[in-house]
Amino acid sequence: MIAYGPVPSRRLGRSMGINNIPPTICSYSCVYCQLGCSKKRQVDRTAFYEPKKVLKTVRDKVQKVKQHGETIDYLTIVSDGEPTLDINLGHEIELLKSLGLKIAVITNASLIWREDVREELLIADWVSLKMDSMTVKAWRRVNRPHGTLNLQAILNGALEFAKRYRGKLTTETMLVKGVNDTDTSIREVADFLARLKPATIYLAIPTKPPAEGWVESPGEKAINRAFQILSKRMDQVEYLIGYEGNAFAFTGNAEEDLLSITAVHPMRREAVSDFLVRAKVDWKFIEDLIAQGKLIEAKFDGHTFYMPKLQDMNNQRST
Repeated sequence: MIAYGPVPSRRLGRSMGINNIPPTICSYSCVYCQLGCSKKRQVDRTAFYEPKKVLKTVRDKVQKVKQHGETIDYLTIVSDGEPTLDINLGHEIELLKSLGLKIAVITNASLIWREDVREELLIADWVSLKMDSMTVKAWRRVNRPHGTLNLQAILNGALEFAKRYRGKLTTETMLVKGVNDTDTSIREVADFLARLKPATIYLAIPTKPPAEGWVESPGEKAINRAFQILSKRMDQVEYLIGYEGNAFAFTGNAEEDLLSITAVHPMRREAVSDFLVRAKVDWKFIEDLIAQGKLIEAKFDGHTFYMPKLQDMNNQRST
């Protein structure tokens, strides 16, 4: 599924997601990833989908969304893997700009050391770089990078990008209990971000079922300490720890919409209930999808989430 949503985004409002990468092909295999462990870790950029196909799919989805009275604030390239692995990323951004909507790219920053990647990201309106740790040990434990990647090269590349970028640059730091949530770790991140000077720094915790069962969110005290440490160095620090809300779009096909959204954005029970009201179907619709093996329930942090089975998820992402 190349285009899905729009979904509610805590950073971007109403965001239509764009998958320019097949499922879980990534340069990282983050322990907290809501999509599970990476199927293939790679760092070589390659072609995946034909750029004109991406444009047509997104254009058709945008038209359908507008026909149903829904709004879109951003077209967001946030893949089932790492979007900068796509060698056609820059061309796709240029094509998508013809739709008259702002373009955002959410990247793990692992390839920002490459000049071609930096050049392509320069034309996006909004870019988020992942900055979970400044030490190799914690970086390897949390992000589990491809073996050829070098953390210092990534950090240097991010600084080079920030010097030239004229859009809105943001960063995201995901805290995992007992790994990168110490005061020392946060101070190291703060020192680097003070040099990077992003417009906004987002402090995140896992809010959806993670790839590894041992992953936990830090406690409230640790999260607050991290916020205070970052805030002493930079003004624009925001939590990314709340629930996004239930404003998931319905574009006419309840099963297609629900499965495409949950494939990349597991939905809480209350969000599914609100979606069903707009789709004018009852909860038996969900029970049938579960009985058919198309949807599963997952518990995390006291909430019930719904997402496709892994096999079905991979099948629909490749369409």
